Amino acid sequence: MARYTYESLAKMSESRLRRIMVDGVTPKFEDLVGWAFRGWNIPRITRILGFQKFKKGFYLGPKQSVDGREISGFNIVVVQNKFEEPWIAIPNEDSPKRHGFYIAYKVRPEEPDNMFPNALLLNYGLGKNPWWNPAGLLRDYLVQPDPENRDLFLGMANFALGPLRAFPSFFIIERHNQSNFKPM
Repeated sequence: MARYTYESLAKMSESRLRRIMVDGVTPKFEDLVGWAFRGWNIPRITRILGFQKFKKGFYLGPKQSVDGREISGFNIVVVQNKFEEPWIAIPNEDSPKRHGFYIAYKVRPEEPDNMFPNALLLNYGLGKNPWWNPAGLLRDYLVQPDPENRDLFLGMANFALGPLRAFPSFFIIERHNQSNFKPM
């Protein structure tokens, strides 16, 4: 029986999710690259703001490899339907709207974003986002809650406001479909 499921993580308290972030294992690049993951932002306010559901994809950028130091990624806008309903990319699955680009790497103790040394850091400040896009302020931590389940991940997002980190919130992602994204 699975230790955690997508549904069980979505219903957990923040204190339990924080404990899982501490105890989780570092995701492997090879488990992420080439895939899109269905995502769920746990705070209810994200439903009102129109981004509770999303997809997150991972790919290899120039000079990146799965056995290297970093990989790249993006978010995909999806229809904001009910949790039980399908994750449907906008405008469609063949040409989804990609935004919120980031570079993912193992947390580096010498950097300000080192709260979870066992995590990957998804650093949107290093992604190719327009300077005016607030996504560049995001810093997401990502762990694998169950070492046996390479399809399910827990994340914690923070806004980087200079040296401060604010508005932490949790999200979950689960392997959903292959991604054919190739950077230009």
